[in-house]
Amino acid sequence: MRTLTLLASLMLPLLFTACSTVETRPGDTAAFAEGNFRYFKWRGEPLQNTSGSSDPVYIMDPILRREVNAGLAAKGFILDPERAQFSVGYISAMGLRRGVASQDASNIDPIPSARPNRQINQAMVDNANALAGVQETNNIALQFNRTSDNEEVWRVVITKIVENTNQVDVARMESALAKGVSQALKVLPEAQ
Repeated sequence: MRTLTLLASLMLPLLFTACSTVETRPGDTAAFAEGNFRYFKWRGEPLQNTSGSSDPVYIMDPILRREVNAGLAAKGFILDPERAQFSVGYISAMGLRRGVASQDASNIDPIPSARPNRQINQAMVDNANALAGVQETNNIALQFNRTSDNEEVWRVVITKIVENTNQVDVARMESALAKGVSQALKVLPEAQ
């Protein structure tokens, strides 16, 4: 019984990670590690929504800044614009990704065979078709630059598949950003 419980507790995080719609693609951290950084600043000022726009970027900006600040602070970095050794900036952009057609996308069996009492599972066919189409993504590229010469020392791209393009769910956005930034900053070395 203990073995089964232990196996289940080890497999559960892997299952949730595999089902995640947030991906990170971090760059090499060698140049960042060589800098022996301790202090950082943001490259630009926080976005101000002076026109009352409903663009989600105005919701995302403070959440992203908060998560990055917290993630860097947990690694020992200090937000201090006066003594900053590196700056943090980001680019946010929508993207499209082509899904991969599954073998279940067709109701024609690729291997002719007789299967008694076997019906086509239309739900599997529909799901495979839905996942094979074009998927919209939200992408955020975090870029860290050395302040002395404004040279890039590290970059990571965070991508999330958009589930509902017509409605912004702030709680889901916060959760996705927290998860994405946490995954992204895992590879960074601790502050010196």
